[in-house]
Amino acid sequence: MVVKKWGAALSLVLAAGTLAACGSGADDNGGKNAGAAGSAPASATSGNEAKPGGPKTKLVYWTLDRHDMDYIQEVVDKYNAENKDNIEVEMVVKTDDFNQALDLAFASGQAPDIIRTKENAIQSYVQKGFLAPIDSYVTDEMKQKFPVIEDYNLIGGKLYSLPNYGSTMRLVYNKDLFEKAGIAAPPKTLAEMVEDAKKITAVGKAEGAYGFALNFKSPESALGRSARVIAEASGYGGFGYNYKTAQYDFAGFKEIINAFKQMVDDGSTLPGMESLDIDPLRAQFAEGKIGMYVSFSSEPGVYKNQFPAKIKWAGAPVPTIDGTVKGATGFLGGQWLGISSAAKNKDAAWKFIQYMYGDDILKTYQEKGFGISMVPSIAAVAKKPDIEGIDGFLPNKNDGTWPLNPTVTVEGMKWADAFFAYMLRGGDIDAIIQDLSKRYNAGLKQAVDKGEFKATPNPDFDPAKLGGQYGS
Repeated sequence: MVVKKWGAALSLVLAAGTLAACGSGADDNGGKNAGAAGSAPASATSGNEAKPGGPKTKLVYWTLDRHDMDYIQEVVDKYNAENKDNIEVEMVVKTDDFNQALDLAFASGQAPDIIRTKENAIQSYVQKGFLAPIDSYVTDEMKQKFPVIEDYNLIGGKLYSLPNYGSTMRLVYNKDLFEKAGIAAPPKTLAEMVEDAKKITAVGKAEGAYGFALNFKSPESALGRSARVIAEASGYGGFGYNYKTAQYDFAGFKEIINAFKQMVDDGSTLPGMESLDIDPLRAQFAEGKIGMYVSFSSEPGVYKNQFPAKIKWAGAPVPTIDGTVKGATGFLGGQWLGISSAAKNKDAAWKFIQYMYGDDILKTYQEKGFGISMVPSIAAVAKKPDIEGIDGFLPNKNDGTWPLNPTVTVEGMKWADAFFAYMLRGGDIDAIIQDLSKRYNAGLKQAVDKGEFKATPNPDFDPAKLGGQYGS
């Protein structure tokens, strides 16, 4: 069923109290390379068509998810051992610059066969021709089971992926360090966050503990999981896009980025943060070296399975600019696996994907704490995981899915890189914001002129009404 909202699915999640950490046929082009914007080079990793007793059909599956990689690897290993089609899947976890790695893989003829898709990238993948439509594979029964959202799954009238889970976004904080610093509750405003980071550093620095950190090895990932969320909760488009005017305007980030810069200037951030990736950050947090950071609802599962926490910790709503929620905390999700347009054996790829979307796998995924199920039939029966910190990540009235913002190509430094450079070196924040808005609007105009998408002003758009709504 094609839907506009995730309300039905999430009402089941809330009712059940569930949370988790985040047939064969031919594709629409007769099994040839398929994509919304042209063909892609043939995969160098695929083997022959799957035949029982014949040579192995080898498929490569690329994912950027680390929080669930041990579980998914177990599932893949089981599939390889038990499937009757002689299909062998290799899972490759690409943790850094996933999108760039995918660009290079397609350009060099080394593209994977199955791709983990995400809400902030799937439209770009379709535009580049990286994904093959799956319409001819999906049965009527599957269409009823998996809620499909326009622009998230259904793009240009074609279906590219089905949902598995979504993620809420929260401030993750060390309760022990907060107590040691005399802080009674997590911050509700940016000013409180800056002050709390300073207090935590004052009492923890001697033992190597600091108030705040983010995974700034990738500024896009770091600010995408933090500044974006604070902006959205404060009523601003999290990627700088203003839905009322259909133009980019990064002015809503000024106070947020200045607060982050203040924590850097105060010495309240973990030293070496500029080269920190997310897993090393999690390892430091689990050891009690970080007071707080912002991340996904995958964290409870991470601190149970991947980096067992040696501290008391919890999740709390992210702070807003002034303590008032004027928008919705971005609820992310709606896609999972897609077939690469470069896959030689799309039928075999679909058999694997169909297996991955099985009830037992999706139910276990949720119960182990990897994501919030967005499949109503799974949300209705999955148990609430017994994982410390999980209650702080349950969906609430202030969580909601924002409409997809346009994906544009810009000349020069991207928004996250520009803001991070300012945090480290200073400069004129107003000039940086003006430059970003100008360059992103130039990229937007170019994309609209090419017919890649439409940018239509919506003067009645009200971010405050997004809370509790889980679809575009």
